Amino acid sequence: MAFTTGWGSGINAYAVVLVLGLADKIFNLSQIPNALARTDVLIGAGILFVVEMLADKIPYVDSVWDSVHTVVRPAVGATIGYLIGHETASLDAAVGAATGGVTALISHGIKAGLRAAVNTSPEPASNVLVSTTEDVTVTGVTALAIAHPWLAAAIALLFLVLGAFLVYKLAGRIRRYKRRYDAWGERVGIAVPADRRGPDDPSSGPPPPSSPSLPRHSRSGERLERPFDQDT
Repeated sequence: MAFTTGWGSGINAYAVVLVLGLADKIFNLSQIPNALARTDVLIGAGILFVVEMLADKIPYVDSVWDSVHTVVRPAVGATIGYLIGHETASLDAAVGAATGGVTALISHGIKAGLRAAVNTSPEPASNVLVSTTEDVTVTGVTALAIAHPWLAAAIALLFLVLGAFLVYKLAGRIRRYKRRYDAWGERVGIAVPADRRGPDDPSSGPPPPSSPSLPRHSRSGERLERPFDQDT
C-alpha cells in the first residue's frame, strides 16, 4: 500500500487522497487511515485535484505545476505511507513514510521528464491525452490497492520501470524542451536571462572557446620560425 500510494502520489497526489478517503468514508475500511476520510481533507483534495486536472493539460503550465510539486508530492506520499504504518508500530510507520516519500519522488521525476518530452510536440492534444491517461491510471491502480495491494504494487513497479526507460530513451527531447522552457521563462519573467547568469550557473552553458595566443617572447614584426606547430 505504501509503495503503490507513493507511486501514485508522485503523479497525482490529490487523486490518491481522494480515492483512499472516499473509499474509507463510504465503506469504513480498516486498512485505510481514518485521517484521509475527514471532510476537510476530502474537500481540499477535491479542489486541488480539479486545479491540477486543468493545469496539467496546458503546455509549459504543467511544467511550472510540476516544479512547485517537487516537494508537495513526495511529502504527501511520505505522509500517507506513515499513516498506513502508524496503526501497527513505530518501525512500520517509519518504513512506510520512507517508502512512500522516496517512491513518490522517483515517480514525480519520471512524470516531469516524460511531460517535458511531450511538451516538445507542437500541438496541445498530446498533453491532454497523457494527462488524462495519468489520472485514470493512478485512480485505477490506487483503487486496486485497496482490495489487492500486492497486485497493485506489482503494476505500479512495472509502470515505474517503464517510465524510467522512456525518460532514458527521450533524453534528447527533454534537453531540447529544457532550452525552450528556459527561453519561455525569460519571456514571462520567471527565469534569469542568459546574459545575467554567472559562470557557475549550469544553465548558462559552456564558455565560448578562446582564440589561441602567440608566445610571449614574440615581438611585433617578427615571424615565428615554426608558427602553430604541434609543440606550440
